[in-house]
Amino acid sequence: MEAIGTITLHVVRRCTTGASTQCRSGRDINALVRPATGLMEAPLIVFLLGLLPGFLFGFLMGGTAVAAAETVRPAVWAGKFYPADADQLRSTLSDLADAADRTCPSPPAGEKLRALVLPHAGYAYSGIVAAHAHRVLEGVRFDKVILVGPDHRVGFADGAVSAADAYATPLGRISRNSDARRLCSATPLFRSVSASDRSEHCLEVVLPFLQAYLSEFSLVPIVLGPCDPRRISLSLAPLIDAQTLMVVSSDLSHYLPYDEAVVKDKQTIQAILNLDPTPLLTEENCACGRYPLAVLIDLARNLNWRPILLRYANSGDTAGDRKAVVGYAAFAFYGEPSMTANTFQLTPDQGQVLLRLARNTLQHKLAGDKAIEETDDPALQRRSGTFVTLKIAGNLRGCIGSLGASESLADGVRHYAIQAAFHDPRFQPLSKEELSQVTIEVSVLTDPRSLTYDDADDLIEKLRPHVDGVTLRKGFAQATFLPQVWEQLPRPEEFLSHLCMKAGLGAEAWRRGDLEIETYQVQYFEEPH
Repeated sequence: MEAIGTITLHVVRRCTTGASTQCRSGRDINALVRPATGLMEAPLIVFLLGLLPGFLFGFLMGGTAVAAAETVRPAVWAGKFYPADADQLRSTLSDLADAADRTCPSPPAGEKLRALVLPHAGYAYSGIVAAHAHRVLEGVRFDKVILVGPDHRVGFADGAVSAADAYATPLGRISRNSDARRLCSATPLFRSVSASDRSEHCLEVVLPFLQAYLSEFSLVPIVLGPCDPRRISLSLAPLIDAQTLMVVSSDLSHYLPYDEAVVKDKQTIQAILNLDPTPLLTEENCACGRYPLAVLIDLARNLNWRPILLRYANSGDTAGDRKAVVGYAAFAFYGEPSMTANTFQLTPDQGQVLLRLARNTLQHKLAGDKAIEETDDPALQRRSGTFVTLKIAGNLRGCIGSLGASESLADGVRHYAIQAAFHDPRFQPLSKEELSQVTIEVSVLTDPRSLTYDDADDLIEKLRPHVDGVTLRKGFAQATFLPQVWEQLPRPEEFLSHLCMKAGLGAEAWRRGDLEIETYQVQYFEEPH
């Protein structure tokens, strides 16, 4: 909370704009400063008025006349979903951690924890599953947690970010990270929704586990409604660094008979392990956190994170009957210690610049004009492997690029836009009439890495669908598929067979185990269809 004078002026300004939710928030703030005892209100009003001159003087002089006070989002669901007494809550969390330690898989050696998926039901039902965070968080430290869960109670699109300065649980307060405010100011995809902040449970229920197992951290609290997961992912990516943990709060299926729920949940779990968001977004009753999960999957694809299932159970296994159960799963996502969003991530705005460069280059080429749009963004001057893909009505119309970092991103996009449009040997040169029908996609590649494998089975095991782009070589034969190709060829055997044929080899050449294989990852941007 700001200085008291600031609160008064802030509420009046918001109410005059007609923003009803902000006006309600204003009344809540004023309630916080109203006396809770038998003190009369008139002296308080006089006191506030007395502060105003000093506040205004301090404001005009660049200082602050009154010390700032925090706005705190209280523990609304304590005593309902989990114990309200701090000692009882600590004891419950400790008991759950002890039980989880007996079944939790060990973290993979040499990789860093990047993200978690945890359920958010009452602790009697999902607590044993969420407690599997204990093993993977033991001995690690994160300064910031981006906690994302689904809207259950209000109904809005895109993201709601709490405006409170801190979240409270019986275990104490968690400060809001400054990135939360930056996120709201950087894009209209995120804003404060006070009704959600007052009533939503999905973030609050997870927080005591993080407090108990992770200790000190600041919070970026986000509740998502229906959204474009790709756009949300690109907005969150710049906030992720080596000291950031991404946490998604989600349950699985709801109120299915036990056996039916187990089948449905296994399908959802496999989709998450395969980093395939399609079933989450197209199938009914798979996970309440479908949008947060799809955002995490998109980040994992781009950042080379891989998921591990820590535990699955449903309410029929824990504290309920089996006639209508709710499913719960905990996942941990791991990646290389040096791999963060800042390693190769561009912002959405930078991606739009690349797409505009590609389209303007084609327009000038077709018009016989040699004018070139320039960009002075240093991020677009770095060298990187680049591909430009053209599609018409969803069908490929040209795709050419380079795996090597031989030129700047900006120059590479210009060069390969022309190559894809006019020199892809599979297609006739693009015509002026076709340009208006074309959708452009730009892919930015990480440096390729050699993949060592023992035989065909080992190769299949090591490839990561939807994450890895793959290049294979044998002698003078060579071909590559971008990670996007997994959408059309989701089975590794099928993917490799088509890649071999693209290289001019037999479809089964990969089974002999004598091919050179390299993998890479991609961040891609595409124009709206």
